[in-house]
Order: sequence, then C-alpha cells, then structure tokens
Amino acid sequence: MKDKKSFNDKKELTKQNKLSKSKRKRESLIPKPVANRMARRVIFTTGVPTFLGMGVFVLSYIVIVKGIAEIPPSLTLTSSAICFFVGLLGLSYGILSASWEDSPGSLLGLEHIGPNIQRMRSAFKKVPPSE
Repeated sequence: MKDKKSFNDKKELTKQNKLSKSKRKRESLIPKPVANRMARRVIFTTGVPTFLGMGVFVLSYIVIVKGIAEIPPSLTLTSSAICFFVGLLGLSYGILSASWEDSPGSLLGLEHIGPNIQRMRSAFKKVPPSE
C-alpha cells in the first residue's frame, strides 16, 4: 500500500514541477504590454502594405475592364510584389521598434531598434557548458 501511495506522491510532485517550470517559462517571455505594442505596430506596418498589394490587383482590373488604360500584367505583379515585400519588412520593423520600457515610446520607435536588436542577439548567444 505504501509503495502505491509513494508512487502517486512522486507522480504528483512531477506534475507540479512541470507546471511550475512551464509557468516560469511563460513569465520569462515577452511581457504582455510589450507584446501588445508589438502586435499593434505589426498590424499597421504589415497590414497597410498588404492591403495596398491586394488593391493593386483590384485597381488594375477595374482600369483594364473600364478601358481606361492598358496595363501590362508584369507591372501589376511587380507593383503588388513591392507592396508585399514592404509588408514583410514591416513585420520585422513592427517587432523591433516596440518599446520594452513602461512608457510606449515614440510614434515611430526608431530609438528602440538598436536595443531590441541587442536583446535578440543576446537571446541567441551560445551558453557556455557548465562544469
């Protein structure tokens, strides 16, 4: 009987340790206010160019169907590709320009890009093996 009880106790302790480890991991990640700032910036800096990229197709279609102008397909594709590429750059910019301080920072957040790149680099540095 004792063996079964001690086994269940060990099992319960293991569960609690796993939960506390996962809780610590979640707490050590990006703080919620910072994540919200990043999300707002990413939505704007990625969303606007993406909608413009889709709008290029719609505008090109309307112009061609109405007979206003003859637009080569390569121009439509190039224009939309440029917009989508700017949206891709906006994704990185939105994440790197968010302030990690209590205050939200400036509108563009250019002053936060350097420190955030340093944070990112330090997160990927190799940890020396412990002896």
